[in-house]
Amino acid sequence: MQLKYLKTLLTPQEGPAKVSCMAWSPNNSKFAVCTVDRVVLLFDEQGERRDKFSTKPLDPKYGKQSYVVNDMAFSPDSTKIAIGQSDNIIFVYRIGENWGDKKAICNKFIQTVRLANTQTNKSSTYYGTESCVVSMASNASGKGFLSGHADGTVVRYFFDDEGSGESQGKLLTHPCPPYALAWGANSIMVGGCDKKIVAYGKEGQVLQNFDYSRDPSEKEFTVAVASPSGQSVVFGSFDRLRVFNWAPRRGTWDEAEPKEISNLYTITSLAWKKDGSQLCAGTLCGGVELTDLVMNIKYDPSF
Repeated sequence: MQLKYLKTLLTPQEGPAKVSCMAWSPNNSKFAVCTVDRVVLLFDEQGERRDKFSTKPLDPKYGKQSYVVNDMAFSPDSTKIAIGQSDNIIFVYRIGENWGDKKAICNKFIQTVRLANTQTNKSSTYYGTESCVVSMASNASGKGFLSGHADGTVVRYFFDDEGSGESQGKLLTHPCPPYALAWGANSIMVGGCDKKIVAYGKEGQVLQNFDYSRDPSEKEFTVAVASPSGQSVVFGSFDRLRVFNWAPRRGTWDEAEPKEISNLYTITSLAWKKDGSQLCAGTLCGGVELTDLVMNIKYDPSF
């Protein structure tokens, strides 16, 4: 699999204007982007902007400059968006099924690292650490997640392990903060400021190392995302996307040709369309680029 440029959804600005987060709806009909001014822009599946709404602070008296949006996710029915903010709140916005439907907050949860129950409007703590969360990633089914912490720790938790028998709790300690974290097929991939990517096995053992520390053109890895099937993982850095594809016969990750995009600058967010057909990249300067996924079939000597 390789990436092919399709179109620019948001044009980069002259200076820092970080795209905070992005998300595709499960039904593939909506794509949400949160900008530096804490506004959520909604695009259709062709990449045309159709709607928007502003997020709100936990305490209005502190104003809109008092927080940043850290992440967001659609509900399974694609009619709501959960917004996680730096002022320790998660707001759930009902956005409706149609463009132009009224946007309203339907749930709110004051948070640390917790599970939010939209039926009872209550939340519960699953685990706590003394090191802040710098990244999170779910598995392909959405029934398990990883949290990466500033001290290098990666923790795994399951709502349902689906009979895998895999352990929960602290899974591994990466050499640097795991800002780029993805849960791919049969392994977990981690990257960070040391310009290295490590593939870890199901119980945290090192499987593969990809070392770019001697490449002067490479910068730190800032974000990663796995495809909906878990068979591919993309890492973002500076002006570059690195693509890794799982080779099941050999049980290894193969690196595809990197996607170089001049003047893209640091990639701050990645979002994969739920049908696996497109990938969006958001940048430090506020740009959002849409790419198509192209399958390239190569002879595998293991056959």
